[in-house]
Amino acid sequence: MTLTSDTVSREFGSGCIILSAKSGAVTQFVDSSNPCRKFLLESGRQQWHSSAEHSWGSGHIITENSAGRWNVHSPLPGHSTEGLYSEFRPLPQLSLQITRSFGSSIVERFRFTNTSNAPLSIRGLGIQVPMADVYDDAETSLAENVNAHIFTGGSWSWAIAQPMSGRGNLLGLIVREGELWSYSLESRNQSNSSNIRGHFVLNVTDLAHNPASFGGQPEIKLLPNESYQLTWEIAWFDNISQFIAATKPPAEFSSFSARTESSILVLNSTIPPQTKSPHLQIERTSDGFALSSTKHGTYSVDIGNARTEVNFHLPLQELVRRRCHYILQYQRSLDREGLLSYAFVPVNTTTFLTQTTNGWSDWTDGSERIAMPVLLQLAAMRGWIDGPSIDPVLESWSSFARSHLLNENFMPRRGSQDNWSGPRLYDMPWLAQFFNDRYRWHGRSKDLDVAFKILERAFCLGVGGFLAIHLSETVLAVIKSLELAGQEDRSCQLSTQLVDCAMHFANMGDRIPRHEVNYEQSIVAPLLNLFIDAYTLTKREIFLSRLKQSLPWLLSFGGPQPHARLHGVSIRHWDGFWFGCNRQWGDVFPHYWSTLTSTVLLRMPRKLRTAETDRIAEAILRSNTANYQSDGSATCAFVMPSTVDGRAAHVEDPLANDQDWHLVMWLRLLDENIIQLD
Repeated sequence: MTLTSDTVSREFGSGCIILSAKSGAVTQFVDSSNPCRKFLLESGRQQWHSSAEHSWGSGHIITENSAGRWNVHSPLPGHSTEGLYSEFRPLPQLSLQITRSFGSSIVERFRFTNTSNAPLSIRGLGIQVPMADVYDDAETSLAENVNAHIFTGGSWSWAIAQPMSGRGNLLGLIVREGELWSYSLESRNQSNSSNIRGHFVLNVTDLAHNPASFGGQPEIKLLPNESYQLTWEIAWFDNISQFIAATKPPAEFSSFSARTESSILVLNSTIPPQTKSPHLQIERTSDGFALSSTKHGTYSVDIGNARTEVNFHLPLQELVRRRCHYILQYQRSLDREGLLSYAFVPVNTTTFLTQTTNGWSDWTDGSERIAMPVLLQLAAMRGWIDGPSIDPVLESWSSFARSHLLNENFMPRRGSQDNWSGPRLYDMPWLAQFFNDRYRWHGRSKDLDVAFKILERAFCLGVGGFLAIHLSETVLAVIKSLELAGQEDRSCQLSTQLVDCAMHFANMGDRIPRHEVNYEQSIVAPLLNLFIDAYTLTKREIFLSRLKQSLPWLLSFGGPQPHARLHGVSIRHWDGFWFGCNRQWGDVFPHYWSTLTSTVLLRMPRKLRTAETDRIAEAILRSNTANYQSDGSATCAFVMPSTVDGRAAHVEDPLANDQDWHLVMWLRLLDENIIQLD
């Protein structure tokens, strides 16, 4: 144990905890094998982090007629280097005792006691755990920051702080007594924007803010002198598997998302699963229980005091067909004149009113909305929708794109009304996809010419130093088309540029440049797809080596939560604000760009793929079907937390906007014969 003037350090397991010498409050956890890793936020490093309001173990309580907070950074009379015993009075009628004990792990207990002569109803109770899930530059993020994976399943609740590098010890928190029924985020607003995830609040209940979230929030009733106790254990773990075993799951699920009319098996459960939904069937089998549904949707499942969620989705072909019909019926701008009437735009699925741009670049008729004509074309090419009737619509969209999304030099605009921003490199591979697919469908050289010139212009604009989503896959597809068309010079040009781009990033190591966000999963996934495609073209070992080195970075974004919206799905926490009409920050689960991880895992060389990576890829593909309804409507963002800055969330944004890239990527994997249609 090391003592300084301000802090004390106490070892446990393979690391230590840093405590305030004055109050006993937790200020940091340190992994002895990597002392630079920051598992908790630090006020000196993150200026928006308040060590008082948001310190580890601080919290809030709401009753039927009062509310209060407690702050563990206040001087505590009972703390010592051997443990902690402290008392608070967050409300006049309620006392809180916090104890902490040390061993190979740390055990913290929060005991809430009704000290009044009348019954007390607790309707909100949350505890702060400020894990350092922030995006600095890539090099710093990989070396020092963590991804926080949270699962609040009642008595089956836990949280992991996992190094963003995917390597090194994990810090795990496991509930051993009591329940957590939801989580919230604080400090998530436009002041902090997209590079921070915010402050985490683990909720025993959030009934006061959002009664229906996470399958329903309980009311905690305490009689006079009665107590409620929450106990959790904090320890170091070598890997995810070791952590999951330590959580002692009440059951094992064969999967969390599945096609309708198939089954999800629940094994090793001594308690029969239960659900409040009449659409979810539960049947006992010889070795457990089988969950099934013929109705597309997500369903809460309880196993005793534990809860999770499963997802059943329409068969892919039927889901795509219904989505395409919805797009054609509701997401065209037929009120506008000329070619503008052929654009595809966001729509409010509650009112069916299309969303005008309003000067907001993520609501334009270009950029991410390009997914809609790409999806329609892929579906028509597969015969899933009627090609002869849809082709004139796509031909008109092609003319719209040439006139309003590209200038004469093939430089893109974010939309027909975007007259103020410069070219966006992200948009160029998406436009090239569309025109290459038209060539594949009709064999017209003019479409292939446009696809090539878009990519040629993209490299002139610097895309070779930018990890644009779908860049390498699109370049590889256009190379194949050029070769089949006998255009060897152009094919060689793009091949050289793609390999040069891959070599550029291979030489950069972990010094990945920032894009629209400092660092994120949708930067790492294009990097890995770039290495995959450069290896396909050249068989150079450097690309295979860099792929192996970087793969843990990608996998660390997705957690092992036993939940349909979370299992394997990468963290993303800003698109409700940028793409939705509710303009709400906070975790979006599942987010369609999480499907990029599936493309990497399934496109990797066969010698790198495993049964586990294939399983994760399938889980992500299926989980994203939760973003569509059975009528073909969709949401661009399901904001997961119960509340964000005190505002109720855990809700779908009404805007159908950019989510269709998930279906596009799934169809691409089918077209490349990487997976089979189930």
